[in-house]
Amino acid sequence: MSINVENAKYELTRGRRLARNTVLNLIGLGAPLVVAIFAIPFLIGGLGTDRFGILTLVWAAIGYFGLFDLGLGRALTQIVAKKLGTDREQEIPTLVWTSLFAMLVVGLLGTAVVFLLSRWLVMTTLKIPPVLQSETLDVFYLMALSIPVVVTTAGLRGVLDAHQRFGLTNCVRIPMGVLIFLGPLLVLPFSRNLFSVAAVLVVIRVIAWVAYLMLCFYVVPALRCGVVVKGTMLRPLIRFGTWMTVTNIVSPLMVYLDRFLIGAVLSVSAVAYYATPYEVVTKLWIIPVAVVGVLFPAFSTSFVQDRSRTALLFDRGVKYVFMTLFPLTLLIVTLAYEGLDLWLGEEFAQNSTRVVQWLAVGVFINSLAHVAFSLVQGVGRPDITAKLHLVELPFYLISLWWLVAAYGIEGAAIAWVVRIVIDTGFLFGIAHRFLPARKLTTLRAIVTIGSALLILALATFPVGLAMKGLFLLLILPAFAIITWFFVLIAEERVLILDQFKTIQMSD
Repeated sequence: MSINVENAKYELTRGRRLARNTVLNLIGLGAPLVVAIFAIPFLIGGLGTDRFGILTLVWAAIGYFGLFDLGLGRALTQIVAKKLGTDREQEIPTLVWTSLFAMLVVGLLGTAVVFLLSRWLVMTTLKIPPVLQSETLDVFYLMALSIPVVVTTAGLRGVLDAHQRFGLTNCVRIPMGVLIFLGPLLVLPFSRNLFSVAAVLVVIRVIAWVAYLMLCFYVVPALRCGVVVKGTMLRPLIRFGTWMTVTNIVSPLMVYLDRFLIGAVLSVSAVAYYATPYEVVTKLWIIPVAVVGVLFPAFSTSFVQDRSRTALLFDRGVKYVFMTLFPLTLLIVTLAYEGLDLWLGEEFAQNSTRVVQWLAVGVFINSLAHVAFSLVQGVGRPDITAKLHLVELPFYLISLWWLVAAYGIEGAAIAWVVRIVIDTGFLFGIAHRFLPARKLTTLRAIVTIGSALLILALATFPVGLAMKGLFLLLILPAFAIITWFFVLIAEERVLILDQFKTIQMSD
């Protein structure tokens, strides 16, 4: 193998490239959230509460239509990345076209299912005002037609991700994410009809699909040589995708069932006290999602080349997620009451403070688990994570029911965090089975995470604002000093200083 080929392969997992791609992912995930904060009040005022509620269903539907790919998009990323690491790039064009064909078939089946269910959902299941039912039904039909576009887009994006071309991916993702919220605003001066709004969203998706396709042609020029579909390549895709689908079905159940159970056992107002802080705290997930989005293909590529490289990437992923999220989590846990009181009022602060604190700790632990989860799937074992979630589900539901009945919404948060802790422990144990033995590194990680959890526990003590401020003034600078001198290695410190100098020169 030539030196140039080796360098090209190493480039796919090089630290600077992965760091840059992570930042790009953070921007791509965060930009739409910022736009949404400003756009949503105008949309509510322009559309009215009922129409806006239906629009949120449309947004949710577009997101969940991704489930119709049966995990094939993620499978394509993993297998393409693996082929890049094993000198089998010539197989990639056929693999891509075969995957896209399979995803198109699955998307068309999804279209048929939604078409058949739309009338029942709109007229019977969802409590939509009669005057809006016909309009909403047309919107559902239009959304059904867009499913093949949404599903195959996941495959096209997966090809770019496997090649670590996140700069190109986010050139499409950022404007598309922004337009998902600005598009409906641009329609409002001309029409309040939901079909017009939905049509704009579909057009945005189609334009994004064309852009991703053109970028795939640019990154993999051999794709332009013709469409080739080979049935023998479907087996590994379907095997990986099937287990991914199990995870995609079970995981949302463990995320969203708690609020339905709270509504059944307690009250609808209790759901609000629980769900509102949950939706805010879990926005921290954009950090680990940005990191593992980059690491997933890097794990697949490096695992077939050099497992010590995979171990290095894994350690850095956990370290960077920890370094970023611990201070944010500490601030949320320490100032939970004051933050809720300022944002939503004293009533929410009284009822939701403990929930926020528990959930913040859970999100912190789960964010670390994202890296282990990504490693296990990146090395080609999505069956392990799927089986783990299937085993967890009944135990979680039983404990959730019992703790909600006994301790209310705080009990729901406790049940969720306990499941997260157990899940994280298993995922890290499984991940280390695929890596070279490193007892010292494992012991250091256990001590570090244990110390962080102890500090977070101390932050829950009900003391005055002055004491909380003093506590933060002691812990945060100490954390920064320890991180700089004992957690970061010399190479990482130099990289940060270089980036800081670059920013200063640009100013």
